[in-house]
Amino acid sequence: MSKTNLVAATAITGIIAMGATMISSPAMAGSKERCYGVAAAGQNDCATANSSCAGTSKVDNQGDAFVAIAKGLCEKLAGGSLKPKA
Repeated sequence: MSKTNLVAATAITGIIAMGATMISSPAMAGSKERCYGVAAAGQNDCATANSSCAGTSKVDNQGDAFVAIAKGLCEKLAGGSLKPKA
């Protein structure tokens, strides 16, 4: 593979990886909020103190695991909190 092709392939791979990262991150637009303590095991949206990335929480309702949901809904859910729980 020529140097030019290698540089192009590396750049394309980086762009694809960056796009995949952006897709897997929860969109926290103005109409969404982080709701802690309501995610089912393996359904969290982001890393926690006890898990390395989205989808890796170990137990249901883990206090520091959140899901992005519509604003105003979190505190209506049983166990839902806008702040991480211990």
